[in-house]
Amino acid sequence: MQKKRILSIVLSFILALGMTLQVQASSISETKKEGDALKAQKSAVEAEKAALAEQLNTLITDLEKTNADVEAKQQEIAENQTELIKAEIDEQQQYESMKMRIKYMYENGNTQFIEILLESKSIGEFLNNAEYINKISEYDRNMLVEFQKIVQDVKDKREKLEQEEAELVQLQQELQTKKEEINTLIAEKAQEIGDLNIAIGENAKKLEELQAAAAEQLRLQQEAQQAANNGSSSGGASSSPRPSIPVSGNGALGNPCPSAYISSEFGGRQSPGGIGSTNHKGRDYAAASGSPIYASASGTVVTAGYNAARGNYVVVSHSGGLSTLYQHCSALYVSVGQSVSAGQNIAAVGNTGYSTGPHLHFEVWVNGTPVDPRLYL
Repeated sequence: MQKKRILSIVLSFILALGMTLQVQASSISETKKEGDALKAQKSAVEAEKAALAEQLNTLITDLEKTNADVEAKQQEIAENQTELIKAEIDEQQQYESMKMRIKYMYENGNTQFIEILLESKSIGEFLNNAEYINKISEYDRNMLVEFQKIVQDVKDKREKLEQEEAELVQLQQELQTKKEEINTLIAEKAQEIGDLNIAIGENAKKLEELQAAAAEQLRLQQEAQQAANNGSSSGGASSSPRPSIPVSGNGALGNPCPSAYISSEFGGRQSPGGIGSTNHKGRDYAAASGSPIYASASGTVVTAGYNAARGNYVVVSHSGGLSTLYQHCSALYVSVGQSVSAGQNIAAVGNTGYSTGPHLHFEVWVNGTPVDPRLYL
């Protein structure tokens, strides 16, 4: 009676652990999705930052050209100013030369006309009065008109250059403002990427904790199941410490890592980096580092070593062209040429090689070609 009561308690405990594992599996799945979303968001922000950097480079090129144009225009204005001063000097010199001729005429006669001319208050009035004075050189009058035209042309040119300079300076200011705005946006994107990196790190830590907790819950469930099996067996004798190996395919192979849960199956899936897809050639068993890995069937060890992608790994050859691969191990307990039996502890779960967390990557090969392990488990 007491044994039945204990067995009932153990079975209830197993049921509770099973429900907890389901909740944890759901949490792990949601956390993975959240991590994938954060990585996708980070990629989008990085693309936006790169586009802004490209805009900034183009803007800097435009700004440098505009700065050069402003300097060239200012130089042109300075040269024009020199021409204007020279023209004004020539005009004044011609005017003074004419006055000297008028004085000569005054001293040599025609005083009435000379007085009229000397009473002129401006060049324009002087020219109007000069029309009545036939003795004034036609050459002087034409030269004065020509100098006045040159002075006016230079002034007009200067006004045009100053207008062009103003437009360039305005463009220069606009480009500088845009440059500052883009620099601000790039800084904001960099901050956003930094925040996303923190969030991705926290998500990865949370996922690792959830996976470790799930692996521990699975271990407790299996221990409780083993205890229940022992309690229900006749005579109360202890069963073999070798783990039970459930089957879901043809049963040719046993479960290589009973203390784990399945985190990824064979076939197409999202890559571990979160970008693109990949053809997953095996089945992943997520478990705490150091968890035992068992040979799925008896055979001979043909490889036991390290690879940059696979990490520490073991390859066991079985009969009928069947082989099994055990990857990312933290430790190996067998060597090349060694014969192993089904259920023998050959390695320990780890995170070596190209791996995003502690797990066993298990592959099944038939005549050198990877196949879905579910067909043989």
